[in-house]
Amino acid sequence: MEVRIEPGNVDSVVSAPPSKSATQRVLAAALLHKGRTIIHNAGHSEDEAAALRIIEQLGANVSVQDDGSIEVVSVGVSPKVGKINCGQSGLAARLFTPIAALSDQEIIIEGTGSLMKRPMSGVGQVLQLLHTSLHDFNGFLPITVKGPLQPESIKVDGRDGSQLVSGLLFAMSAAADKPITIEVDGLKSKPYADLSLEILATFGKPVTHDDHSVFYIDPSFFVRRETIEIDIEPDWSSAAYLLVAGALAGSVCVKNLRHGSTQADRAILDVLRNTGAGITIDEDSICVKKAPLQCFEFDATHCPDLFPILAILAACCKGESYIRGVHRLFHKESNRAESISEMLQDFDVPYSIEDDTLCITGVRKLQGTVINAYNDHRIVMAAAVGALRANGPVDIPGADAADKSYPGFFADLILCGGKCTFNGDL
Repeated sequence: MEVRIEPGNVDSVVSAPPSKSATQRVLAAALLHKGRTIIHNAGHSEDEAAALRIIEQLGANVSVQDDGSIEVVSVGVSPKVGKINCGQSGLAARLFTPIAALSDQEIIIEGTGSLMKRPMSGVGQVLQLLHTSLHDFNGFLPITVKGPLQPESIKVDGRDGSQLVSGLLFAMSAAADKPITIEVDGLKSKPYADLSLEILATFGKPVTHDDHSVFYIDPSFFVRRETIEIDIEPDWSSAAYLLVAGALAGSVCVKNLRHGSTQADRAILDVLRNTGAGITIDEDSICVKKAPLQCFEFDATHCPDLFPILAILAACCKGESYIRGVHRLFHKESNRAESISEMLQDFDVPYSIEDDTLCITGVRKLQGTVINAYNDHRIVMAAAVGALRANGPVDIPGADAADKSYPGFFADLILCGGKCTFNGDL
């Protein structure tokens, strides 16, 4: 699907979609919970659909209730098939591979698209340390694992992010019969590890940590409950695009965002404050209004998914902005250091990359153009927001890549007043 977006103003109230990061983790916890889980407000993105499919393949019985909630009944990992497909979800691959390794059945973990090019060597190294057999593994998917994984204290490298750490926390909390520790060197994306800990605690498995460098799993503190009922909180990652749209082109209010969320991308609110955007916060919504925007500095090391929309925000600020953490961009749905750079170049925005920092000089108007989003959902959505401040229409081929995380993005953009026309089905 190709979309053309005309420059213009936005003005509306919208609801943020459910957090796909939380949904995938809750589904993993529901699989491992020996009992019944009721999940309210689960999302419907491609990544969430992949996680739902995986837990069914790994043994959970899933049913959708009349009120839209999802009921999961599970006895733990008991694979129904010998293969699971993670789609294009890097989180699913790193979260569910250790979980699949709890089984003594040989299981192939595979994916599609760009996920097949994303490094998985760290996963393989850790699983081998936990006495899991690997077959036909060259550092990328597919990977064939055969457990059962044997929980024990271990040291892992966290510099590539927290997804593998989250997978280990879930898997080892499910299988440990004595206190163990996971020592993590240089953990990145710490808020996502906090999200995993929050969900584990909801399922009666509190895990403590020492400044995110050592995680302590002690089954003697776990509490067994037959039924767990949980609501998925709205997604700050998706809301960031709408909030920035308000700052650039009018006014947008996003409802239901949880102010005390552990989600990493909640940091977008701090950045918008620093730019001077008009922000109003009440109990039910967060509203952002257009204002003269000043340049900013921000370290996105722990929230790299914000990089594309931060680049668009910086492009519309007065002065030179600096966004640190470029090293976190290379192994996403695209090489985002390259795809963001090309997006800025096509929008005719001056930029440079110096060491680990993206430097962007703001302009009054972005250039109407065609954006190659490289099948990357976050580049699609960032470019669409940038189009609101262009001097002419912006075309984005492959815009349906947004479905990976936010299938309702263009519907919400239109609701806000965005002028979108589509070549293909919305």
